[in-house]
Amino acid sequence: MAHIQILGTGCSKCAYLLKHAEQAVEELGREDKVEKIDDIVRILDFNPLALPAMAIDGQVITAGTIPSVEEIKNHLAHSSSPKPLT
Repeated sequence: MAHIQILGTGCSKCAYLLKHAEQAVEELGREDKVEKIDDIVRILDFNPLALPAMAIDGQVITAGTIPSVEEIKNHLAHSSSPKPLT
């Protein structure tokens, strides 16, 4: 299960990104957690280059754009694949 964080201060673009993320999770039938973070101090902890931004499991994946539902689904598919041990 992934933890998706939507980073933004409350603009309409942030709302669209949140909606897209929730729709992607629903369409995939997953139980991923989608969290909206609008506290600027918490947002700065992620160090995004621009807002809105989306992080998966604490890693910023997109910044300054609103990815489509399909793009978010693709990111989620890659986030759940096993990571090689180094």
